[in-house]
Amino acid sequence: MNDSGAVLPWLVIRQDDNGNRYRVGRYATRVEAQKIADSLDGRGHKQLYWVERIGQSVQ
Repeated sequence: MNDSGAVLPWLVIRQDDNGNRYRVGRYATRVEAQKIADSLDGRGHKQLYWVERIGQSVQ
């Protein structure tokens, strides 16, 4: 939990062309996180965006 008491277990992750990964944001639901990832992916940049749950690792 954070200071507001909200649980935000879903992350949007961005990977750039060099393989560097960054956390874009934390969200309460997978649907909300996926909506953000899809929106960012639709901008046409060459970054890769995906959703993962905290504690889950993409290899």
